[in-house]
Amino acid sequence: MQVFVVGNTGVDETFMITELPAKGASIHGVKLHQDLGGKGANQAIILSRCGIPTVFITALGNDAQGQWCQEQLKKEPITLLPDKYYSCRTDSSLIFNCDDGDNAIITTTTAAEALLVSDVHQAMEISSPQDVVLQQGNFSAEKTREIFTLAKAKKLTTVFNPSPFNPEFKTLLPLVDILVVNQLEAQLLSGEDDISAAATRLLNNGIKQLIITLGAEGALLQDGEGQQRIAAAPVNVVDTTGAGDTFLAVMLASALKRQLPLLLRDLQGAAAASAITISRTGTLSAFPTSFELAALLASH
Repeated sequence: MQVFVVGNTGVDETFMITELPAKGASIHGVKLHQDLGGKGANQAIILSRCGIPTVFITALGNDAQGQWCQEQLKKEPITLLPDKYYSCRTDSSLIFNCDDGDNAIITTTTAAEALLVSDVHQAMEISSPQDVVLQQGNFSAEKTREIFTLAKAKKLTTVFNPSPFNPEFKTLLPLVDILVVNQLEAQLLSGEDDISAAATRLLNNGIKQLIITLGAEGALLQDGEGQQRIAAAPVNVVDTTGAGDTFLAVMLASALKRQLPLLLRDLQGAAAASAITISRTGTLSAFPTSFELAALLASH
């Protein structure tokens, strides 16, 4: 079983600020570091570090940043496709970390938009029915639909993490087997403020399993067997960047090692891995190592 992660790659530039600026304000900040990022890259890297055969399908621009991203990705145990650069600028993110550990992020999607569905189709020719396709929210709803439709035609399991959120993603839910969202995304997708009601409504779209992350309140898993919750792992918050990507990838990897479905223990292991990321500064540099993940997965 292998996972095809179809998503974005970018360069993360992180600044420390005292608080998020108001409209029209100019504030001082300190640039902390530059790191490899992009939700697609984050999730692909962590899945591969968990020992899951991972094919990462992404678009890199034909600039110095694209070359740098490729160098970083090739240090990881992933298969990177397509083997070419696109005629555009590589995507980037500006991450603003506040004193309280929270963050705000601005992300470009120029390279993500340049990725062709035909390139995805070609990369997925090596897939087989027990494989998984994972997407995030950095593509248009139309492209995301085309990729999930292709995955369904190949009888692959579809996993969707619709972040950044797009209201049009509501129409894609019938194509999704496993949906992973945070509390706000669950409310926006379902139209329900109450999380339990939101979970029930989302599951009625044909989704097999739903995971809602609740920040400091933990996470919940809902499927046909009912709803279960876990508490958040205790952690000294340093930087929350990449925490959600860590949670999703480790949770999925844990389940895939048993051939699915997701169980509560998968979420518990994911929460522990996410706590490691939160306790460190950066994106790629904050992720658990292969050794840390192996030990963590063995204990859950």
